[in-house]
Amino acid sequence: MGDAEHGRLKRKEYEKELAKLHVELVKVQEWVKQQRAKICIVFEGRDGAGKGGTIKALTERVSPRVFRVVALPAPTDREKSQMYAQRYLVHLPAAGEIVIFDRSWSNRAGVERVMGYCTDEEAQRFLEVTPRVEHAMVESGIVLLKYWL
Repeated sequence: MGDAEHGRLKRKEYEKELAKLHVELVKVQEWVKQQRAKICIVFEGRDGAGKGGTIKALTERVSPRVFRVVALPAPTDREKSQMYAQRYLVHLPAAGEIVIFDRSWSNRAGVERVMGYCTDEEAQRFLEVTPRVEHAMVESGIVLLKYWL
């Protein structure tokens, strides 16, 4: 079976469509700057799900001064002692910025709990607090987009 039979684009078609999307992303970039919008895009998913490739495709033709990618490493001992969301808050967008998180605070509810990096009580507290934190983000004018791959 060929690519077309599997619903896949051939390489030339893919690159042509991607070029069109890059033009649209540049338009979004200019709109964000003009409107002084604050956009936060969160990509979640297991390893190998395509987060990195998607982020690369989104950012390869736009300005890193507008589109910023945040992929935080494991927390330091100091960060472990902070309020859980604190290490993410400093990376949120200012006016005229789009911040893309390659994984986010949502790890606490899934990966961290399953892997034993947090207690059940910490995970439960996260589930109680996070909707309020995200509501505050949106109330401050941040457009919050979350994708699970």
